[in-house]
Amino acid sequence: MNFPISIALDSFVKSLSQAPPLIQIGFFFLAWFLLWLPLAIPIAIAMKWRPFEPLQSSQKLPLVASLYGIAPLVLWGVSRVKERDFPTFGVSWDLHLFSSSAIGLGIGAIGILILFGVQTAIGWLHWNLENWKQWLAACLPTLVLGIWIGFTEEWVFRGFCFGEFASDFWSAAIVSSVIFSALHLIWEGRAQIPQLPGLALMGVVLCLAFVQDQNSIGLPWGLHAGWVWMIASLDTAKILRYEATAPEWGTGIDRKPLAGLLGLVFLLAMGILVTRSFT
Repeated sequence: MNFPISIALDSFVKSLSQAPPLIQIGFFFLAWFLLWLPLAIPIAIAMKWRPFEPLQSSQKLPLVASLYGIAPLVLWGVSRVKERDFPTFGVSWDLHLFSSSAIGLGIGAIGILILFGVQTAIGWLHWNLENWKQWLAACLPTLVLGIWIGFTEEWVFRGFCFGEFASDFWSAAIVSSVIFSALHLIWEGRAQIPQLPGLALMGVVLCLAFVQDQNSIGLPWGLHAGWVWMIASLDTAKILRYEATAPEWGTGIDRKPLAGLLGLVFLLAMGILVTRSFT
């Protein structure tokens, strides 16, 4: 016997599975947010954090962990609604996924070192090499963090969001990358605004990597993880010291690489490298 609620739910699920991609993406983030709230509210209260205010390191990890921890559950729900397997979202647990991610990790990490090396050569940046032991100590935990964040965000934004528009690359890349950049405001608030164009460009580069890697998140996952890992480990060890006279337009507003000219040039170079080397 079919109950009215069950019939209505089945009808809603069927309608949603046939809705335009943007509607489906909107419902995905709504469902993700609603499932996160029961976890986020008590954590935010305990951490004394309010949305759209910059997060301290001690506040950020529990909130991010609770949000990203339920992402696979929401993606599983989407796969059930759309009657599709997880590999449709760019994840296929095979050697290709891990080999591509390892290559991307190396390219991403080395790329960040080259970016900071250029700033050093110009005279904008100096290295506190006496902190190398702190950097070594920070490498493993930040590597694990980078791999986890990179995997979750690439699964969501490239595997799912970008994949929904896959027939039109530029529409898919622009929409998914704008969403990707805008949602960073949740964690950093207004302080993140200068980085929004850079984050959007980063998203487009990662979309290119997704397509070049045969619609797999392996390569973008590795690139993303490598960037997070190297920047986070160097920052944690306080191994970088900018000259007071170094221009923010070059190094980035508040010394955030994606808010400066060299950071944007770096991303463009990564995009060219991805399209020329992985065909």
